[in-house]
Formats: sequence, C-alpha cells, structure tokens
Amino acid sequence: MHPRRILERYGIAPKQSLGQNFLYDEGLLARIVAEAGLSPDDTVLEIGPGLGALTRQLALVAGRVVAVELDDRLLPVLRYELEPFANIEIVHGDILAFDPAAWFDGPFVVVANVPYYITGAILRHLLDGRPRPRRLVLTVQREVADRLVARPPDMSLPAVSVQYYGSARVVTSVKAGAFWPRPEVDSAVIRVDVEERFWEEGREEREKGGKGEEAFFRVVRAGFGEKRKQLKNNLRRLGLSDEAIAAALEAAGIDGRRRAETVSVEEWEKLVSSLGS
Repeated sequence: MHPRRILERYGIAPKQSLGQNFLYDEGLLARIVAEAGLSPDDTVLEIGPGLGALTRQLALVAGRVVAVELDDRLLPVLRYELEPFANIEIVHGDILAFDPAAWFDGPFVVVANVPYYITGAILRHLLDGRPRPRRLVLTVQREVADRLVARPPDMSLPAVSVQYYGSARVVTSVKAGAFWPRPEVDSAVIRVDVEERFWEEGREEREKGGKGEEAFFRVVRAGFGEKRKQLKNNLRRLGLSDEAIAAALEAAGIDGRRRAETVSVEEWEKLVSSLGS
C-alpha cells in the first residue's frame, strides 16, 4: 500500500524535521535486502523502519530484526503492520543513544534508509561501538554516498573514517520518485563491508579501548584540520616539531607538500606507524 494511504489511515503526516521520506519501491526494497546477503543466522539492525516496508522483507530472510524508531507516532503502525512476524523487535528510541551491546552478543548487519541529516553521526556511532556491524547497507543522499566512497585526490574525513574500517561502494542509484514524500535530491544505496579484524576482535582487544584507532583518527583529524593547507603544516596540530613531522612523512613515503585529500587510507596508516602514535 502507498505510504500516503497508510499514514492517512492513522491520521499521521510526515515530519520533515525527522527526514521522513518513505521508500516504497518494492523492486528497490528487494534489491537492498539481497545486497545485505542475509541468512536465518543473521541479526539485523534497521534504523528508522518508518511504516515497516523494508522491515517486513528483512524479517523474511533474517533470523532476527531489531528495528529502532524515534517517532512514537509510528509505533502503533509498526506493531499492527508487522504483527505476523515473531522475529521483529520494535524499539522506541534514538539510534544515536542506542547501545549495540545491550541488544547484540556479536556482529550484526545494518540495513536502513538513513535520515540524511544524521548519516555521518550514525556511521560514527555504529563503527565506534562494540560490538560492531560486519556489514552496512544504507540508503543515503547521493552526494553523501559519493563522498563516502571517494578515492584520492578527493578524500575527506568522512571517507577516511568509513574506509578505515572496510571497503565501501555504491550499489545502485535511487531516484527521488522512489520515495514519498518525494525528496529534493536523488539518493544511492551504499554497502560497507567491515574488515573481520574489527568485528571479530576478542575480549582482550575490546578492553584495550581501541587505542590504535584513537591514534589513527587523531592524526587524520590533524591532517584535515584546515583545507588547502599542506599536510606538513596541518600536522603541527599534533604538537610535534617540524623535524619529527618531516621524518615521519619521509618514512611513510608521503610528500609533505601534499594535501590530506590526496592521501589514501593505507598511507595514513603508514604515517601513523611512522609517528609512533
């Protein structure tokens, strides 16, 4: 059923402040679920299930679906529409306050039509958390998707932040007409496959608190500190001498006159190692 008809039945209007654009193209929903590569052994986190169109398809193939919805007006809709599915848990809450450890014992898969205005915050929250997702399949604004999968010389802090954890690629484009209400921009589905070393880390590594990751991102944030500045100048934010910075850049095989946008994730890792961070 068209989202407008469902909402009219319940006397609900979409909230622009929550970025509510409901994806209802059945073929595209099926493509998203297929891209997630789910099995009955999988647990899925869905962010913003809305009216449950994607949730229903996820529940047909996954063993368990945890659907986190912020808008309390939609909870009765979800409970009614998804009542036949015993493997769906509807959670009322803010995904940015959601603690994966309270719901998942191990790696999970994220599948969601993400509100555009908090895409970056959601990615940081989930990739910084424990346990971590092993895969994310997200519908995001096309411009955001292109930024996240960028390669040198068009890297950005968000691109490095995602690609540090795994490979990212655009699965398919999504025209604005696939949503209701129709957004002003086109979207894209991205898939991020998190490297096994991050989602299969043992208890000892978790208790260390991710020190290696902290060091990596401290250096990267310094490198992107000011646009159009050369890398060697931005790295002064780390409080190191010019001599120490020059030596680390040389050891990593990076020309200090380059800008952060041209540096690959692999080069950042070499630089962090050279700095002994």
